[in-house]
Amino acid sequence: MPDDTQDSGIIGELTADHRAVQQLFDRIRAAAPGSAERKDLADRVTIDLVRHGAVEKEHLYPAVRRYLPRGTAWADRGLANHAGIERVLKELDQRRPDEGEFDGLLVELVTLVTAHSVEEEQRLFPLLQAVCPAAELRELGEKVRADRPTAPTRPRPPAPQAESAGPAVLPGTGLLDRVRDILTRRGRRAGGP
Repeated sequence: MPDDTQDSGIIGELTADHRAVQQLFDRIRAAAPGSAERKDLADRVTIDLVRHGAVEKEHLYPAVRRYLPRGTAWADRGLANHAGIERVLKELDQRRPDEGEFDGLLVELVTLVTAHSVEEEQRLFPLLQAVCPAAELRELGEKVRADRPTAPTRPRPPAPQAESAGPAVLPGTGLLDRVRDILTRRGRRAGGP
């Protein structure tokens, strides 16, 4: 029987994000190399991953720091993983799908995201679920659901010395990203909002 704390809480929300991104990766693999469809799907993945990273930085890592022994090390590693993913997303965003580097960056992205997701789901989430109160996990899940639609959608990798400092996104950045996405139709052709 599924644990409804996981399903309705932050762990369930973030796991669902992981599944959605993996489905987009499957669609990217099925799209013709060099195609506009592949670029549109990469844009959709970028939007989803940047939003996911923003809500993890805002809600997951503070809870990890608070509740887990060695929580700071776990959070710092997660933030470093997100910084690496955002660097690849930024490079990918600047490439056309018919450029040779585009597919290489996609492979790098899939590798980084898959490793990060597996580490969270198999190691971090079970540890957090064991020590964090169920009510707090549910509350954090509600915050993730509320914040995801307004989170930024464009990668902003931190400077190397700022990786462990946490998010440095100014309020309103998500709104500016969404306006820019609407004007450019970024992520819309691939099933975006």
